[in-house]
Amino acid sequence: MKQDGLKEAIGWEGGDCATIPLSIYTDREVYERELERLFYNGHWCYLGLEAEIPNPGDFKRTVIGERSVIVVRDKSGAINGFENLCAHRKMKFCRARDGNVGEFVCPYHQWIYDLQGNLRGVPYQRGLRQDGKLSGGMPSDFKREENGLRKLKIATRGGVIFGSFDQDVESFEDYLGEEVLRYFDRIFDGRKLVILGYNKQRIPSNWKLMMENIKDPYHAGLLHTWFVTFGLWRAGSKMRLLMDPTKRHAVMAGTRSVQQAQAELVSGVTSFKADMALNDPSQIDIVHEEWWGEYTATMMTLFPSVIIQQQVNSLSTRHIQPSGPNAFDFVWTHFRFEDDDEEMHARRLKQANLFGPSGYVSADDGEVLEFSQEGFSANPSDRMIALMGGRGTEEANVIASENLIRGMYKYWREVMEV
Repeated sequence: MKQDGLKEAIGWEGGDCATIPLSIYTDREVYERELERLFYNGHWCYLGLEAEIPNPGDFKRTVIGERSVIVVRDKSGAINGFENLCAHRKMKFCRARDGNVGEFVCPYHQWIYDLQGNLRGVPYQRGLRQDGKLSGGMPSDFKREENGLRKLKIATRGGVIFGSFDQDVESFEDYLGEEVLRYFDRIFDGRKLVILGYNKQRIPSNWKLMMENIKDPYHAGLLHTWFVTFGLWRAGSKMRLLMDPTKRHAVMAGTRSVQQAQAELVSGVTSFKADMALNDPSQIDIVHEEWWGEYTATMMTLFPSVIIQQQVNSLSTRHIQPSGPNAFDFVWTHFRFEDDDEEMHARRLKQANLFGPSGYVSADDGEVLEFSQEGFSANPSDRMIALMGGRGTEEANVIASENLIRGMYKYWREVMEV
């Protein structure tokens, strides 16, 4: 693609981010540039939680963009990350999702790596002895220290692990910015985390649509029956929408409505079901936690790879793993705090049913993203509009706003169009 080829390819002209070309969701060339510029360079990407690898030798296999990576705790307790490609013939040597090891061995030619990703053993490096002399083997100038695994730069904060292929990427704290970091620390405040479980689904849509979805307060009280009927997110909810200075990250903070739905706010909203009741009312047995402050829900989109959810007592990370322009894997990690009592433990588990592939709320999102991608693919030369709240990218305090989406695409264009 030429320097200005992206603009030519997608026809996104001018500085307006309220009219979005559909080709940015379907074009393979655009997608490949996103991987290089948004996932593999200049950005921190989510890898997991420290609670997933609590002991020396514990590892998990995950991804940055489409690249398979491993995050592991070494014998000193330090956390390391590296690409899951043997330095020899570039085989994905680790097939296990997680486990505990003392070293990593590539099954193809048995090259051995330590838990820092350093090459420690090469069979037949000095050759084989035949007829009293050594034959074959690696050249004399081959150096193990120059042939280790490709290492990631690692950042940890509050028990969360991020990695980057870019060794010159800015600090994680600068990457998030002061205000978004404050909301990050609101959840990850140093309390030890405990994993509750996982969900995983493949959504047949472009990865950016999930970022948009969680930057969109506008749809939540219209699409989701659970939210509007039980007051978790309604048009009248108190709301704060904020971004970091670059506008790539965002926080939607909202307050649950505990009052009966006002007629003017639910009139014509087909998802509102006045007669809907629960066979098990404990599913919305919500207990206010002191650390919440005034907001009962915060949804953080840390661009480009993760969503961090606190929706009443339910806590999770949602990892976006692109798989071509038309699909992505979505991995939910549900967690609690180690000092939760038994009642709160059970409450967090039960409220997790709102989310995930078959969640009472999240199943709606997966479906509408699929339908959106179908529409884009049928006519990629068309455009969509994101005009709710105007054309600007300033912060807002109302649900009827698409400011966060426009802010994200302002940043996207700054990175992608140069």
